[in-house]
Amino acid sequence: MTTEGRATIVVLTHNRRVQLLNTLAALEKLPGNWPIIVMDNGSRDGTAAAVSLRFPSVMLIRARRNLGAAGRNIAAAYVHTPYIAFCDDDTQWDPGSLQRAVDVMDDGPAIAVLNACVHVGPMRLMDPTCQAMAKSPLARGQLPGPRLLGFMAGACVMRTRAFYDVGGYWPPLFIGGEEELMALDLAERGWSMVYMEDVVTRHFPSKLRDSPLRHRLLVRNAIWVAWMRRPAKAAWRETWRQLARAKARRTLFLSTIDALTGLPRALRSRRVVSPQVEAMRRLLDQTPKEAVAAPAVSGVPRHSNHSWPRA
Repeated sequence: MTTEGRATIVVLTHNRRVQLLNTLAALEKLPGNWPIIVMDNGSRDGTAAAVSLRFPSVMLIRARRNLGAAGRNIAAAYVHTPYIAFCDDDTQWDPGSLQRAVDVMDDGPAIAVLNACVHVGPMRLMDPTCQAMAKSPLARGQLPGPRLLGFMAGACVMRTRAFYDVGGYWPPLFIGGEEELMALDLAERGWSMVYMEDVVTRHFPSKLRDSPLRHRLLVRNAIWVAWMRRPAKAAWRETWRQLARAKARRTLFLSTIDALTGLPRALRSRRVVSPQVEAMRRLLDQTPKEAVAAPAVSGVPRHSNHSWPRA
């Protein structure tokens, strides 16, 4: 089956001009003539001008400020293909991988998200997140790979219809673990998420990161999502777990303030998932940490680089 016009590559970026240009050079060389959209999240380093000059065939969308993960919502509105191949400015799809992803998703109409295997750096080390995904305890059923209840925002191919079905990313989450809410909502609507080891994206980690802020947002967002979708007992358990992590990182006070500030808004969007989806989520909570490569949340470790294009 031809893959022409089947998927659009969407790249989210913020103040990483040089790295983005390298990524676009690699993406344009992929076989298949995939359309590319760059969502510039309020960059102030000349990103937009450089992309316009070097890559005139790339659709460039500029936001006046950094919208975080919600920037992908804007880019998705310009997609006219059945699938969206998301990546960040420091990730690049391997040749042949998008063709493989499209074929898998064409054959699996219930698959909303296909998470790639991420090779890190020039040595192509497997990201620990992917090691955890490969060992997912969720029942696989007829899926072509391990079933997930989460994914990596910058290393996945998503069915466009499924993205619209759940309304994209919830803007208040901004960035950091923003996939968890979408994953729960996709599962609630009967969609599946799958990990495929033979669909590969490469990650060249940028040094431009604000790790303390990232950790605080991960804690805040995990608490918000728990109260938005999980039963009260599970939400309390997740809250204490996240606050314990914050205490260990000596960010308990700021993390608590972060979580409390937006909690009323999160509670106004509270819709508890079905017992079936909660059972899947609880199984992941109960999976011994030594059974996976890193502590898991929604089937992926809490510290996925691909969910962090930066604040």
